[in-house]
Amino acid sequence: MKKGLQNILLSATAALVLAACNFGFGQSSAVEDTQIGLRNVSLEDELNVKNPAIAWKGDSPGSNELFERSYENAPPLIPHSLDGLLPITIESNACLSCHDVGVAKDMGIIPAPQSHYMYLSTGKKTKELNKERFNCVQCHVPQADAEPLIKNNFKADFRSTDGNRTSNLVDVLNQGVK
Repeated sequence: MKKGLQNILLSATAALVLAACNFGFGQSSAVEDTQIGLRNVSLEDELNVKNPAIAWKGDSPGSNELFERSYENAPPLIPHSLDGLLPITIESNACLSCHDVGVAKDMGIIPAPQSHYMYLSTGKKTKELNKERFNCVQCHVPQADAEPLIKNNFKADFRSTDGNRTSNLVDVLNQGVK
């Protein structure tokens, strides 16, 4: 009985998807790619893409205020300029010259968290930075005074009072997983 109900629901869902895809078939007004997303230029045009003007915040490391995290365990924003620190490669990562766990405490700055020194898929901890996570700017971006491109009324709900400044990802990573 349960399997039969699943098949009926799958069939009904497939029929709805097909109907939705064919709903506009035959109409003369197609949606142009310039009307999709925030680019406002053809998806095939990389030369005329204009990024909005952004005032990046940050001078030398350690001289700027820290912005709060956007949501619980969000990657923190980089509060300093990246001049001279890029590109980041697996062989050369200037971020670790200050943020490596062995150095950061003595310098009085935020170290890379425990989650960067473990394999999230297995929970195996390592003494060196997980090589899968070497590219810091894949998740962390410089702080900027920029207006949102789209109105957003999202308000983060932090479970702890310091959740807007710290991460507890390692502690809650497998929460709810059996």
